[in-house]
Amino acid sequence: MLAAVLIAYQTIDPYLLPIPDEKTAEVKLGKITRTHYNAEVEIDAIVEAARGKYWVYIGETHDNPHAHKLQADIIRALVKDERTVVVGMEMYQRSVQDVLFEWSAGKLSEEEFIEKSQWKTQWGFDYALYKPIFDVVKDHRLPLIGLNVPRDWVRTASREGFDALPEEAKKQLPEMDMSNANHRKVFDALVGGHAGVGADAMYRGQVLWDEAMADSALRYLKSRPTDDKVLFVVIAGNGHVMYSQGINWRILKRTGEAGITVVPVEMTEPIRKVSAGLADFVAGVLPTKR
Repeated sequence: MLAAVLIAYQTIDPYLLPIPDEKTAEVKLGKITRTHYNAEVEIDAIVEAARGKYWVYIGETHDNPHAHKLQADIIRALVKDERTVVVGMEMYQRSVQDVLFEWSAGKLSEEEFIEKSQWKTQWGFDYALYKPIFDVVKDHRLPLIGLNVPRDWVRTASREGFDALPEEAKKQLPEMDMSNANHRKVFDALVGGHAGVGADAMYRGQVLWDEAMADSALRYLKSRPTDDKVLFVVIAGNGHVMYSQGINWRILKRTGEAGITVVPVEMTEPIRKVSAGLADFVAGVLPTKR
């Protein structure tokens, strides 16, 4: 959510950071680019790249319907490829997990799901934006996992530091790793390059957010049998997956398992440049009318 909230304050282009180097790729509006080859591809290329992987990370701008359609289309294509797909979402906290399982099992109407999952307080964006994702989850009975943790934990970490977290939180969270310099560069770009105490405080919250969501995904996989067909799809804001430095970096650190990252970028021009390191695949999408 951070990327969407702070986008108005940007002074540097967070999609053109030299991570890991200065190499760039061109993205066309309405098309997908495989950045490392600077080549236009179809969704099938994402499916192929995901073979042999356990993780696919798909970013978003939260209020952009085109990004959510892309996410749903990728999930559907992965299911068609006979992968055992699990969908984890930033939008829900762990506390409503039982309701998410009910939705996956087809036990709830849409109205019941919205109410019982506390959508308006868990997330708050228009449900219709995310409906394509929830529909594919229900259609194919895919496990739906809430990745997030209480917002109070993030606020406490930001304002008072990790030591001030309640004991309940400390028991449920992994170690907070603040050492990733590239992650901090991405964060700084998203908040407009501003340094200082305020940015440091917000960064603690971002680290907790990413560590917690990575931990939620790993906890679920640890709780069930896995095989080579299992594929965990993480749905989160771009700021949590860009340059493979967010949730993806923390899962790689803990498991040694690299995944595939897809980032949709809002575009007002037919073509734009992005860093080749931004994601394995970058999709150009129309901007939301704000």
